[in-house]
Amino acid sequence: MFLTSMVGLPLAARIEPKDIAAVVEPGRTLGSYLGDQLVGTATSATSSLTVTGGAIVPHAAVTGVGVLPTHTRKGVVTSLMRHQLDDIDSRGEILATLRASEATIYERFGYGVASSSVSAEVDTRRAQLRQSVPVGDQVRLARPSECWEILKRISEDNRPDRPGTIDRPAGWWAELELRSVARTDPAYVGLYGPIGAETGFVRYRPIDTGSWFGSGPRTVVVDDFFAPTPEAEAGLIRFLLTLDLVDRIVLSTLPIDTSLPLMFEDRRAYRAVGESDETWLRLVNVEAALAARTYEGDGTVVIRVNDAVLPHNTGCYRISSEDSAGKNDSGTHRVERTDAAADLEVDVSTLAAAFLGGFSWQRIAGAGSVVVNRPAALCAANRLFRTDRSPYAGISF
Repeated sequence: MFLTSMVGLPLAARIEPKDIAAVVEPGRTLGSYLGDQLVGTATSATSSLTVTGGAIVPHAAVTGVGVLPTHTRKGVVTSLMRHQLDDIDSRGEILATLRASEATIYERFGYGVASSSVSAEVDTRRAQLRQSVPVGDQVRLARPSECWEILKRISEDNRPDRPGTIDRPAGWWAELELRSVARTDPAYVGLYGPIGAETGFVRYRPIDTGSWFGSGPRTVVVDDFFAPTPEAEAGLIRFLLTLDLVDRIVLSTLPIDTSLPLMFEDRRAYRAVGESDETWLRLVNVEAALAARTYEGDGTVVIRVNDAVLPHNTGCYRISSEDSAGKNDSGTHRVERTDAAADLEVDVSTLAAAFLGGFSWQRIAGAGSVVVNRPAALCAANRLFRTDRSPYAGISF
């Protein structure tokens, strides 16, 4: 996300007029004007998101939200975000996500933190992999300027089934390429798998190279670690550990449930250095979103959702492992609107936190964000919304 106040930070890449259409999807950028002066913006991109169970649903990737510092607290963001949500809804996109520069803004528009990520460091001098770790396939080096189409193909053909995964829109790739052209420091790409059939990649760069011939530590930062399978993850880690002169590997973002710390004989070779909110999720069409994902176990829960921005979502939803006759022969679950009394009551932003399984209902209720009318419903909701893999997207936009 851009900063919510346009504070005059330099552009990450100089975008020429001829390149704007490649970076910004036509028809999806909103502007707020005072006379002929642009005072605020919000944009989005057509995308898709993987929900629990593996279904891929229409989704909007929201970014570029900003207001001039002379026009903050005048309702500009409110007007832009409400207009944008109406537009997303009209396009049939049932979910929207963003990355928040400030954590106190977007909840009032129905967004909630649905996934988190961890950043970590690996001390290569202690990082001996266990014998049980898969060997993986070959990794070859490629110049970033020569491999954008390969990276696009890899990410499209090997999309992870992890909840929270989104596709990488064309504009995201275009901006990334422009950034790479503008940068002067070295950067590298490792491609995992046979030529023409690669299934993973890592984008990385050495930092503070001027001091590498001194006392160190010599550090490589991983900006993008695309490893959709355990074999790809192991193969790419093995490759990074073979880099000469490197004392420390910094992985900017990993899923909360990463297996990486368990791969080393010396557990302390890996150190988590930070946890951050990642995906801020907005259910644009609550009924369609709840129906798109799968649920676990038996049980029934009625959830009342309150949505002040998109009031058509306000109402009660029954999620049940039984059909109308009280049977479940198919092992599936049913989602439907109902006039029945609510077991649980939440704001739409709170539902977003539970939707992908990133936060349990019990944990959310402990923060006072759930009105519990039937205590047993919390346990039922925990079972229904449970997921085996923590939600994670792995990219910023």
